[in-house]
Amino acid sequence: MDKLILMIHPTTGLIGLLSAVWVFVEALNASPRNKARLYWGSVLTAVMMIATWIAGGYWYVNYYAVDKALILKGVYPLAHTIVMETKEHAFFITLILSFLLVVVTRFEDVSMNRGARLLVLTASALVVLSAFAIEGAGALIAMAARLSI
Repeated sequence: MDKLILMIHPTTGLIGLLSAVWVFVEALNASPRNKARLYWGSVLTAVMMIATWIAGGYWYVNYYAVDKALILKGVYPLAHTIVMETKEHAFFITLILSFLLVVVTRFEDVSMNRGARLLVLTASALVVLSAFAIEGAGALIAMAARLSI
């Protein structure tokens, strides 16, 4: 079960990242024809980020203590003290931005409202960039845990 949870966390994060790219592309080409795709891409982004948050939180509470102890005594203790702590807090920005995408694409006509379109483009780009950074941080933490065994 722990391996399944460990795989769900980055997989849902990656799906959320890819759906944010989808939202960005739809917003670049915003028109009345793709309003529904833009909205549902935003919903998928938010749902996947929520799933990532739940799976990551479950893993952290139930399984991470062993890895944390190994990392702190290992060759890269900064992987926990800086990288994991930053990842835990920075993720909320990604989560909030993904919710913002849903709200804006639901209540604004992105094809007609330049400000809303710019907001969707900026928020989706920030979701993508922060998700890449968080995925990289997760890889660094996993590497530190393996090297500490």
